[in-house]
Amino acid sequence: MKNILILTYWSYKNALIQSYTLPYVRIIKKNLPEQSKIFLLTIEQGLFKMSDNEWDEESTKLKQEGIHLIRIKYDHFGIKMILRMVTLFFSLKKLIKTESINRIHAWCTPAGALGYFLSLFTRKPLIIDSYEPHAEAMVENGSWSRSSIKFKLLFWLEKKQSQKADTVIALTKGMKEYAKKKYSATFKKHYVKPAMVDLNKFEWDIQTYHSLREKNNLNNKIVCLYAGKLGGIYLEDEVFDFFKAAYEHWGDRLQIFLLTDKSTKEVDIKLLRKEIPPTCIKTKFVDYKEIHSYFKMADFAINPVKPVPSKRYCTSIKDGEYWASGLPIIITKNISDDSDIIEQNNIGYVLKNLTKQEYQMACKHMDLLLQEDRVSLNQKIREIAIKYRDFEIAEEIYKNIYL
Repeated sequence: MKNILILTYWSYKNALIQSYTLPYVRIIKKNLPEQSKIFLLTIEQGLFKMSDNEWDEESTKLKQEGIHLIRIKYDHFGIKMILRMVTLFFSLKKLIKTESINRIHAWCTPAGALGYFLSLFTRKPLIIDSYEPHAEAMVENGSWSRSSIKFKLLFWLEKKQSQKADTVIALTKGMKEYAKKKYSATFKKHYVKPAMVDLNKFEWDIQTYHSLREKNNLNNKIVCLYAGKLGGIYLEDEVFDFFKAAYEHWGDRLQIFLLTDKSTKEVDIKLLRKEIPPTCIKTKFVDYKEIHSYFKMADFAINPVKPVPSKRYCTSIKDGEYWASGLPIIITKNISDDSDIIEQNNIGYVLKNLTKQEYQMACKHMDLLLQEDRVSLNQKIREIAIKYRDFEIAEEIYKNIYL
């Protein structure tokens, strides 16, 4: 029997758990002996907090699969958060002993920080999944300063966990060299796994496309989709600059779906400042279970990741979901391997810089792509998703680790 502790730094309802963690957890479980247990740590915060009834329902359902949910309350960085993490450390240390945990499997380096201390004090092997630079990225995107305690602490913890990890599953091939240079780390076992997606969930067909568009009064519209946050690792003002250029290009034919946690009031203020008619954009926070329907009626999507150096070593799950839906993407440059894939296969447009002229070029390129037969274009892009983002890639990696 093999029992696994999986650490995350996200809320259970967050798409990063639903689409980016749970599918892998189930793959891991499939490769463990039948009676094995997985304990999955989540952190409740913000819009994603669950009621006790919701939590009980999800916990009961997953327990039947041998997956046991654990949750703690989220606190911003500070004394309360540190105290909560200390308390959590001791409770998880006890869990590792009483449940005979064999391995600690951390998702990304913030969760890997906790995994490092647990591994250090229990001598259990540490696996870091979805391995990418986080501390450097937070400085580069302007969220933290390089002199801040947050940066120095996380960077030190990234270095320590990188040196301690038994196995690393990176998002890009280049991360291995990055870790060697930045953290003086080499790995016993190293794998590469971009962010995979459920290809079936986002599968597109022409009948659904037309019926959803007719239902939502989108006939003869050019529908642009963005599903994600604004600010932080993503651009914000520049997104609305692009929307302005897109409106000037397509006029009233443009319909934007902005699926974000920003309030309608905040978005309306941005639209007013940029002189964009509010009628061309619909802002909504959508539960992950419903999000795929919006993908199925869109014409193209944007992924406005800030083009900072560390993002070369990260993979955006959005691109995989967009590709699985057959959507061409407008993306910033040097994002993972995705920017290169998009440009080389002519399935979108890579912004060379963030200027009005580039946004106009992107819109013109979308016009050319959307003139192609929609079924053929969709299939071409779906093949990219199958090649680079199919869960079969993850299946092979987890078999190698856990079988």
